[in-house]
Amino acid sequence: MSDKYKAVVIGGSAGSFKPVTQILSSVPEDFPLPIFLCLHRLKHVRHGFVEALSIKSNKKIIEPYDKEPIKRGLVYLAPANYHMSIELGNTFALSTEELVNNSRPAIDITLETAAYNYKDKLIGILLSGANKDGAYGMKKIKERGGMTVVQDLEDSMITTMPAAALAITEIDHVFKVEQLIQFFLQLSELYKSKV
Repeated sequence: MSDKYKAVVIGGSAGSFKPVTQILSSVPEDFPLPIFLCLHRLKHVRHGFVEALSIKSNKKIIEPYDKEPIKRGLVYLAPANYHMSIELGNTFALSTEELVNNSRPAIDITLETAAYNYKDKLIGILLSGANKDGAYGMKKIKERGGMTVVQDLEDSMITTMPAAALAITEIDHVFKVEQLIQFFLQLSELYKSKV
């Protein structure tokens, strides 16, 4: 593992809420990289999701505004019913364009734009989910030299999403949630040692 990475992007759908909360409860408060979360969620429920994730998180979780600058060390959650893109110049772009993979926010959009922005300095993680959203985005991360990680199928509540990514891309790591937690802790230690 290298300390070259500049951002982590995590996508998930059905069955991913618990793994995400487990990860966020384990990631140290001083973890230096921004973490982008794109999770399928009910579009008409605009409040409570950040609060639910924040209960166990060591880190601040915010839903970004359009054109908001990206800061190190924060967790950004795609707002309900908005696509969240990562733009060159390290800002967010939010849109209400057509659904992608029957979803808004679409994981593919967040992953693909993050891949375009961060290239080989991005870590992409895809968790449990019931559709194929995110598979194409993971392919783009791999093509641009980033690291790709999917949740182990045996560990996933619903395997469609990680299986779809595995079917079209040679994924770097297949991790259970406990291994993902260890991965974040190792990454955190690596950055600490470079300070």
